[in-house]
Amino acid sequence: MSKHRVSRRQFLNYTLTGVGGFMAAGMLMPMVRFAVDPVLKANAAGDFTATKLKVDDITKEPERVDFTFDQKDAWYESEVTNTAWVYKNEEGQIVALSPVCKHLGCVVAWNTDKKNPNRFFCPCHFGLYEKDGANVPGTPPLARLDEYPYKVKDGILYLGKAKPRKEA
Repeated sequence: MSKHRVSRRQFLNYTLTGVGGFMAAGMLMPMVRFAVDPVLKANAAGDFTATKLKVDDITKEPERVDFTFDQKDAWYESEVTNTAWVYKNEEGQIVALSPVCKHLGCVVAWNTDKKNPNRFFCPCHFGLYEKDGANVPGTPPLARLDEYPYKVKDGILYLGKAKPRKEA
């Protein structure tokens, strides 16, 4: 049995290398986690929220639909309620529009302005949108209402995150 003695210089070298390694790992781990976490996380763009609206109950008249989901901001989790205007177009396809005006972010409502029937109306600056969400020329909004992607599951309407639409 041979005794392998460690000199003071080797001991100090091993100790400092170990301590330096732990410190480097402590600094690098958050960076590695920051880079890898989004890849391992489920795709948030595919998340859809159930509404209380049955697809068979959707008509050609826009109907206000509120839906609630849990939102997590850093360490704070809250319950958020969003709104959509939902109807079936002439082809029978479901259309779900965001109620947020593209001018200054006020909330639009369907058919509430007696001077402009059958249009979405923004009371903040008298903005108007057609039924399909197109902005009426000569009114403050410069873009179409955002549209919610949707899915149908077990006869219930599910809505995703609202997305801007291209000009028609």
